Amino acid sequence: MKVIVEIPDNEATFGMKVLKSLAFIKKAKPMSAAAAGLWDELSEAAVQVRLHKQGKLKLKTAQDLLDEL
Repeated sequence: MKVIVEIPDNEATFGMKVLKSLAFIKKAKPMSAAAAGLWDELSEAAVQVRLHKQGKLKLKTAQDLLDEL
């Protein structure tokens, strides 16, 4: 399982030390703000696709997007 933990910049060094000291943590590495933003956007897109597949959300077609241009 992957988990994203948000740590204030002034506590990042200590937080990384704590995470790396735990035996069950396989990998702990910092993520840039740009990468974190992209991750959030992709996660939201995945939720929207899941809701669309369940019939709970209607998404625009590619033609609708082109028509907006």
